[in-house]
Amino acid sequence: MRRALLAVLLLLSVPVRAEDLVSGISQDIIQITSNYTGTDIVVFGAIERADKARGRDIVVVVRGPDTPMTVRRRDRFAGVWVNSDSARFEGLPGYYYLASSEPVDLIAPPRALANYGIGMRYLIPSQIGSHHDARPFKDAALRHLKERGLYTEAPGTIDFLSETLFRTRIPVPADVARGQYNVEVYLFRDGEVVSAQSTPLFIDQTGIERRLFNLAHNAPLFYGLACVFMAMLLGWISSVLFRRPA
Repeated sequence: MRRALLAVLLLLSVPVRAEDLVSGISQDIIQITSNYTGTDIVVFGAIERADKARGRDIVVVVRGPDTPMTVRRRDRFAGVWVNSDSARFEGLPGYYYLASSEPVDLIAPPRALANYGIGMRYLIPSQIGSHHDARPFKDAALRHLKERGLYTEAPGTIDFLSETLFRTRIPVPADVARGQYNVEVYLFRDGEVVSAQSTPLFIDQTGIERRLFNLAHNAPLFYGLACVFMAMLLGWISSVLFRRPA
């Protein structure tokens, strides 16, 4: 639902100007295999009917599939650490990468950034399951995701190859969620969005990893029993192979 609203904003709220934006990505499908350790994609584009370069900025945002998140606070009680409170967030992307020609706070006012969810501080959950102030829990979730390399803001990483051509490199870590991602490219002029494009990016598993993933999600009980059986079988084989003679 949130992606649909964002698509509507991209189509309807961008004013018609002389400049237009054409963008693309180096690959639109990433296959996850057993030896996958991460990769990079290149986002590139051109500005058609380009006006003067002064006052013009490019922002690229990559959003992963929405992932439910539960943040718990632990307090010490009678010498034992226990979970004392929690907040559950719906509608936050599992991966978020922002590349821009300069810091976004210098590109546009907060109103414009909030309209498009540009910048981590402007990411708003669609639903919050907490009866307390959820802001500290959201801040803790963002810190955790940044430490894992899943949330990143990289100002100054847009390379202009000429007055009209640009590119940037986006890392895709090994532990990203599988699903559909959106690669959004915005052209700002004097603090306002004058053109924007969104391109889907698909990340999926292939081979035996895909079959095991489907089995774990479609038949979790059978998958769990199979894992226990395999562990017992390997343990028995190890005891036979490495048994000391009497």
